[in-house]
Order: sequence, then C-alpha cells, then structure tokens
Amino acid sequence: MTHRTDGPSRRGVLQVMGALGAGSAASLMTPGFAEAFTGADIGTRGLSLPPATPDVVPLNLRVPERVLQDLRHRLSLTRWPSEEPVDDWSQGAPLWRVRRLVEHWRTNYDWRGAEALLNGFGQYRTLIDGLGIHLLHVRSPHPDAVPIMLTHGWPGSVLEFRDVIRPLTNPTEFGGSARDAFHVVCPSLPGFGFSDHPSSTGWGRVRTAQAWAKIMPRLGYHRYLSQGGDWGAAVNVQLGRIRPRGLMGIHVNFPQIVPPDLDPARLTPEERAAMDQLNAQQKNEIGYQIQMMTRPQTVSYALSDSPAGQAAWIYEKFGMWTDSDRNPESVLTLDEMLDDITLYWLTNSASSSARFYWENSDIDMTAVKLDLPVGVTVFPKEFYNPPRRWAEAAFSDLVYWNEASRGGHFAAFEQPEIFTEEIRRFGRLFR
Repeated sequence: MTHRTDGPSRRGVLQVMGALGAGSAASLMTPGFAEAFTGADIGTRGLSLPPATPDVVPLNLRVPERVLQDLRHRLSLTRWPSEEPVDDWSQGAPLWRVRRLVEHWRTNYDWRGAEALLNGFGQYRTLIDGLGIHLLHVRSPHPDAVPIMLTHGWPGSVLEFRDVIRPLTNPTEFGGSARDAFHVVCPSLPGFGFSDHPSSTGWGRVRTAQAWAKIMPRLGYHRYLSQGGDWGAAVNVQLGRIRPRGLMGIHVNFPQIVPPDLDPARLTPEERAAMDQLNAQQKNEIGYQIQMMTRPQTVSYALSDSPAGQAAWIYEKFGMWTDSDRNPESVLTLDEMLDDITLYWLTNSASSSARFYWENSDIDMTAVKLDLPVGVTVFPKEFYNPPRRWAEAAFSDLVYWNEASRGGHFAAFEQPEIFTEEIRRFGRLFR
C-alpha cells in the first residue's frame, strides 16, 4: 500500500491519498469436494468453503489436486512479453527473474508445504457482519501470555507471520523468556486468503476495524494488543479510534501519518527527507495503486486468468519493497514468495484484494489522531518513514518508538527475528 501526495506544498500535504471455537472442521479433503459442496465460493478455481457461522469453526485445508494441476498447466502455456530494454527495475520486474520464478513454480514448487504449515498453526472461520473471516489462532503454552492480533496488508497474507508465530507463542523454545509469550491471532482481511469476497461495497478499513473489534472477545480474550503493517496498520488506527473494550494498545510498522499543518518552507532535514520519500513514491511507485483504487475490476481480468501475470504483479513488490537491493531472493526464498502468490491464485483474490484499495481511496494521512497507547517500529527500507515528532503529534500516547537496523515493507516476512523482538519489547509495557 502506498499513498499519493502532490509534493511538499500545503495543498499537497493536506490531502495525502492515499480459537478455539465450537463446531465441526470444514475440510477440503478430496478432489470432488468443491463440486459436491454448494457453500460460499471463495473464487472460481474449484475451492468452495462451507458458509461461516458465528461460531469459530476449524478449517482443515486440502486443495484438490486437480486445481494444482490446472495451475501448472496454465503456467506451461504462458506467453511471455518481449524483454525490457533496461538493465534495472525501472520498467518493472525483469523478464529473466519472472521467468525463473514461474519455471520454479511450474516444476519444483509444492503447495502442500504451505498447506501443512497453515493447518499446523490452526485455521478457523467465523461470520462477522455477514462476512466469513478466516484467521489463524495459536495459543501459547504459557499461562500468562498476552493476546495479540497481527494484521497483514497487500500483497501479503497471514503467511507473512509464518516465522514469528512460534517464537511469539512459545519464546522459551527459541531461547526467550516465558514472560514474553503471546497468544497470536492472524485474521485475513476481507477479500484476502480464505476470508469471503465481499459481495457489496463498504468493506474498507473502518468496517474491517469494526469487525476486528469482535474477533478477540469471540475467542475469549478481553485484554489484548493489536499490530499491523500496510493496510493492517490502517485498520489498526481505525481500531484505535473505536477503542473497543479490552484493547490495551496498538503497534504499527508502517505509520501512515503527515502533519496537517506542515509548512514546507520550515521543514527540518529529517522532515524534508520524509517528504522526498513521498514525492519519489508518487513519481515512481503508485501506478499499481491508482489502478486498484480506480479500476480494480479491470486489472483483475488479467490477474485472475494468468498465474504468471499474478506472480509478476506481486513479485515486483517483493523486489521493490524489501530490504534487498532489488534482489528479493536474498531475504525471501522463491518458495516463500510463491506460498504467498499461490494463496492469491488459489483463492482467486486478485479482484477482491484490489477492491480494498477502491474502498479506501479516501484515506488521508493528515487526519490520524489517537490517544491510546501506540508503538511504532520504523524499518529502514520502508518506502515512507515519518520522523518521530510527526508520530508524537499523531499519537498523543506514543509509548514505544524504535528504528530497526534492517528490514523493509514486509517486516515480519523479511526479518522475523527483528520483528519478534520489537513485538516483545512493545508487549512488555502491558504486562
């Protein structure tokens, strides 16, 4: 997620666009399951799920083999574009990199590993405000663990948290202290992963936050923290505004804030650097955002039909937004990136996830004001890093601020050890 700005003028700055539960397991166990079951469609790839209910119902996932065979067949039929006439990423993801990724996807990648990982964590679905919401729920073995909800963004998923869940829930297994333990809940945003695709408008960050306010009490948690990056950060800010009973504080790793009264003529060097980041973003990085904020349906015809196209659309962001010097394989393996990409493909969520941008086209980074405890971690290769004093102006109770040594936009995915330690430090303030 990025936001537009018209530059460091007053006009431009003022409007910055921007379980455990009862019930039987919902299981996709046989190739014939999708045809036989007439439940809520997640997409049109043969994956159907039983309609969600107010109960928190376990989901035991096994994607039909025919769906995976269809994916490999489509990959074998990819028609490639001509090669870019530049030797960098200035026109998008380089052809040779995408071809390597797609060939690995077709010949070597095994979705069953990601599937086992998700099932091993514990997957659930529950009905909130008429929409089936998917979530991971992992309880800590330590009795004094603090519940925390972690929310992803685009083009991420709950798989971003794959390497932080166990260290957070069972720190002693990883050389940590039981005093730092958390019960972890990772919901999938509406239209993402195995959450339902909204069939009506209105599912933006505000309504999502209202839904998120119901998740933790439904799981039996009445004091909890919430964390997010990208759209997860925007949802968390809205959750902080609602301030539901039991929410002790929020932590974000992408603070989307600009002071409303910023005077471009009186910027400090640090503030000028932040505005330069926003200007560079507007010039070089928001083509995808404008498309999805204005015409999400149109771009989705290509992404929903071509797995190679879906892969390139997401892989480019791994290349541009990670702390990797445009070499995403140095921080994420091909399989890790493909786990996330495959989840988008299998759930046919190109259009439904893009619509989240359309629903949030009114986002204004100058309007953020919260008075509950807030923690912020700034990662050096995030595409926008506001100065601390801007955060202090937006968050009147800024209880935690740290600037990490490494990491980019996909903080938990790229640097799980650093991310885990940041959450532990923030969590200690509430124990």
